[in-house]
Amino acid sequence: MNTRPRLTRSIPYWGLVVGSAASVGFGVWLTVDTLGTMTAGLDDGTATTAQVYGGQSWIVFGAAFVAAGLVGLVAALALAAARSLVSRPVEVVEAISWQEEEPDIEALADEPAAAETATATSEPADLPEAEVEPAPATR
Repeated sequence: MNTRPRLTRSIPYWGLVVGSAASVGFGVWLTVDTLGTMTAGLDDGTATTAQVYGGQSWIVFGAAFVAAGLVGLVAALALAAARSLVSRPVEVVEAISWQEEEPDIEALADEPAAAETATATSEPADLPEAEVEPAPATR
């Protein structure tokens, strides 16, 4: 029996999904905020050396968070796809007998089609003695 929980109830799986989404969110926020500050300082001419050169490093750092988060989300998607392809073991309720079983004659007599074929193919020798007419004597 499979003792592992379903993927939707797995705490490590949801930790991967939430952590990856948080990493993407933090990376986007850090990149956009730093880029906005650096662009505003360069546009109005008040940008310092630390804002320009340090801002570039912070943008690369934020982009690394975005990339790591995207890798985590792709891994979570691949894990979910792989888990859906793995089938759960099926419990056998009743074993199937592959041997031929003899048909139940009483069940066949209850069916009208089976009863008609049974009387149409029966020979007179199968009928009771009272119903059989004696054959005429030939000389």
